[in-house]
Amino acid sequence: MTISEGKGLPRATLLEMGENGPRPVDLAERLKGRKVVLFGLPGAFTRTCSSAHVPSFIRTKPEFDKKGVDEIICVSVNDPFVMKAWGEISGATEAGITMLADPEAEFATAIDMVFSNPADGLINRMKRFALYAEDGVVKVLHVEVGRGVCELSGGESMLAAI
Repeated sequence: MTISEGKGLPRATLLEMGENGPRPVDLAERLKGRKVVLFGLPGAFTRTCSSAHVPSFIRTKPEFDKKGVDEIICVSVNDPFVMKAWGEISGATEAGITMLADPEAEFATAIDMVFSNPADGLINRMKRFALYAEDGVVKVLHVEVGRGVCELSGGESMLAAI
């Protein structure tokens, strides 16, 4: 399924770190009846993801709260241990951004957002995008076109769109 505005997101189970280790997150249940911004990116601790993408949502989190967004979720093709550590080190967790793992790229594949760049060691990773969904239905979708840039998919752009 190619993700697009007006369509519901597919069922997916992602992972997050809980007090006792990794735990499954039923994405459909998490989105049910809620306004959520979800952004996907190639990888934790990678250049543009760490210097631009995550910081853009940390900066704009208070404005999303004012617009009634219930949750901001960052998803990447990494394991939940790495996503937890990245959330803590980057300040995303402290800012209130949820860090979820898609370790086998199942969600990325289901929404047709997989790419590979072997030269950088990125195999079956998630393309850079951001979306706004209400009750699991995509209302706004911004997919980044260029490599190594975060313009369309950044927090400021999504904030302006909703």
